[in-house]
Formats: sequence, structure tokens, C-alpha cells
Amino acid sequence: MILPFYLQSKLACNNSDLDSDMSDYFAEMSWTPLGDGETPNHLIQMARFLRDFGMWDLVGQDTELPPPASKEAVANLPEIKIESGETKQCPVCLKEFEADSKAKSMPCHHVFHQECIVPWLEKTNSCPLCRYELPTDDEDYEMYRKEKKRAVEREKDLISLHNSMFT
Repeated sequence: MILPFYLQSKLACNNSDLDSDMSDYFAEMSWTPLGDGETPNHLIQMARFLRDFGMWDLVGQDTELPPPASKEAVANLPEIKIESGETKQCPVCLKEFEADSKAKSMPCHHVFHQECIVPWLEKTNSCPLCRYELPTDDEDYEMYRKEKKRAVEREKDLISLHNSMFT
């Protein structure tokens, strides 16, 4: 097996330099080693493997609806009062809001009847208009969301790095 040049030179020089570089890398990424008796989450490792090799779509994970929004997130949606003279309508049922009635506002500022949005959020965690996602109680899905967000950030960082090198 041929090691990359960087590793060959580091191994030839001093193993402590490599250990130092790797510990700096792990610290920079905010990774911590597993504690005594802890085991890695094999499901997450398998999901990363499938994603990294472009097989995630074949498993069908992107075609399923996201899990429901957490009960706490739904309960904490602000309730707003519809002022008289406003001619807004609920995007779900398409009925106009009545003057002085109450409605629920999503963090993305879309407004819905409570009886329309709550059943929707009991099925999926996203706004029906813009797909803004509320938190869920599903730990695996939350980890998937974080990984997806990190992948987008890494892609932006790579583009930025590339542009800074060649401009």
C-alpha cells in the first residue's frame, strides 16, 4: 500500500508530529474520542457510508416524509391576532381569516389557521409553503439534518477556498 506523500514524510520524521497534527484536527472539528465502554453508533456510520458513496437515494431515505414536528415546537408557535381590514387567507384551507381571529405563525412568518397547521405538523415537521423545518423528537433525523447542513457548509467552504486560490 502506498501512503500519501504527506503521511510518508511525517512517518519518516517523527510519529509524535503526526499525532499532534491529528489531535489538532480532531480538536478543530470538535470531535472527542469515545469514552470507556462507549461504542460508535453503527447506524449513523452506515448512513454516512451510504451517503458518501452516493447510495443514500437508492435506500429511499430522501423520498420519505420527515418525522412530525416536536410537540414542544408546535406548542411554542406564536399565536397572532388577525387585524380587521387584513385580507389574508390560510394557505392550507384557502379560507380568508376572519377579523379579530387567532392564527398560528411559523418561524418563517407564514400564517395559518391553528386547526390547519397543527394536524399538518403532526405528520411532518416542515412549513407547507417554504419547507422550513421545525425541530423533531426523532434523534436520528436530527443527526441526519445536521450532517446534511454540514455537507452544504463544507461545499461552500470548498468553493470559497477554490475561488480564493484561483482569483
